[in-house]
Amino acid sequence: MSIFHKEPNVYVGEVNIKVKDLHLASDFYEKMIGFKILEKADRKAVLTADGKTPLVTLEQPADVIPKTERTSGLYHFAILLPSRADLSVFLRHLLQTGYRFGAADHYVSEALYLNDPDGNGIEVYCDRPAEKWNWKNGLVDMATVQLDGEGILAESDAEWTGLPVDTLMGHIHLHVGDLHKAEEFYTKGLGFQTVSYYPQAAFLSTGGYHHHIAINTWQGTGAPTPPENSVGLKWYTLVFPNKEARDNVLKQLQEIGAPVKEEAGEFITHDPAGNVIRLVI
Repeated sequence: MSIFHKEPNVYVGEVNIKVKDLHLASDFYEKMIGFKILEKADRKAVLTADGKTPLVTLEQPADVIPKTERTSGLYHFAILLPSRADLSVFLRHLLQTGYRFGAADHYVSEALYLNDPDGNGIEVYCDRPAEKWNWKNGLVDMATVQLDGEGILAESDAEWTGLPVDTLMGHIHLHVGDLHKAEEFYTKGLGFQTVSYYPQAAFLSTGGYHHHIAINTWQGTGAPTPPENSVGLKWYTLVFPNKEARDNVLKQLQEIGAPVKEEAGEFITHDPAGNVIRLVI
C-alpha cells in the first residue's frame, strides 16, 4: 500500500457518484474500469477492488437530472494502481476496447483519463517513486506533458483481469467557485498543506504526497453549486488515523465557521463550493 494512503496521513477513501442509469453505470465500472460489485440494490451499487473495501458507490436518485455544466463539483476522482506494470495492462485494455481516453505525464505520476457514461471524470494512474519527485520551497514540481505510452506498454504483456487488489482511491479533483476560499477551507479547516499550484488550481496533501485533493476554478470563478439531484459527486470521504486527529479537525472547522453536522455518529462537512465530505476513521 502507498505510504501516503495510511496513517498518520489523511486521505480520500471513497467517492459516491450520482448516475442516471445504475445498470448502465455499474456495467461500465465493472467491464471498462475493472471494479467488482460489493453490494447492489435497486438504486445503489458499491464497488470494490479487493472484495471488501468500498472505493466507489454509485447511486441513481429517483429524480436524477443530467450533469449540470459550469458548476462546482467533480472534475475527476483518481484510481491509484500499485505499479507501472498495472498501468500498462490497463492501457492495453483501453486500446483494445477502443474507448476514448486521454493521457498525461505529470512528472510525479503517469495518468490516463476517461469519462463514465454520465460524464463523470475518472483518472487511472500510477505514481513515480516519491524519491524522484522534485520539491522546492515546499512545493512539488508537476506539469502536464506527453505520456510515454510505448514505454508503459512495454512494462507488461499480462492479460487484463480487472483492478489489482491493492488499488486505492488516490485523490480527488474538484471544481470550486472561489479558489482562495476553498484553499483556506482545506488548509485552515481540514489541515491539508498546499503543495503545488497550476493556473487557476491548487493541489493539497498530507504527509508530503503530491496531492490527495486538487481544486480548480476551470468552470469559472463563481461557478454555482449544482442541483442536489444532478449527476455528479454526492460525497467523498476523508479517512483520519484516529479520533483525536478528527476531533482536532472538527475544532478547526468550527474556528473558521465551516458547517459540520453529525449523522448516526458520522461527521459531515462541505467546502465553500458545496462539495460534501464525510470525515471517517
